[in-house]
Amino acid sequence: MTHALYFFWVFLGGGFGSMARYGVSLLIQRQSAFAFPLATLISNMASTMILGYIVWKWNTQLSHSMVIFLTIGFCGGFSTFSTFSLETFQLIRSEQWFWAISNVIVSAGAAIALLFILSKSLR
Repeated sequence: MTHALYFFWVFLGGGFGSMARYGVSLLIQRQSAFAFPLATLISNMASTMILGYIVWKWNTQLSHSMVIFLTIGFCGGFSTFSTFSLETFQLIRSEQWFWAISNVIVSAGAAIALLFILSKSLR
C-alpha cells in the first residue's frame, strides 16, 4: 500500500477521533459542573484503552491500514495531550492547585496503570 493511502487512513481516523472527543466534551459539560477536566480524562483513558487493545489483542487480527486508522488516526484525534496541558495550565493560573495536581497525577497514573493492566490481561 502506498504512503498516500496511509495518510488518508490517518486523516480519516483523526477526523473521527476528533469528533468523538468533541462529543465526549459536550456530553460531560452538560453533566459536570466542577473544576476537574473530566472530559479530557475520559477521552484520554478511552484512547489509551483502545490503543492497548490494538497493541496487545487486535493487532494480528486487523489489517495494517486499520491499525494505522485506529492508532495514529483515531487515538491521535481522540486523545488530548494538548488539551490536558492547557486545562492543567488554566487550573494553575487560577490557583486551583489541588485540581491541577490531581489532574496530572490521575491522568498520567491512570493511563500507565491501564496500559499495565491491559498488557497483563490481553497477552
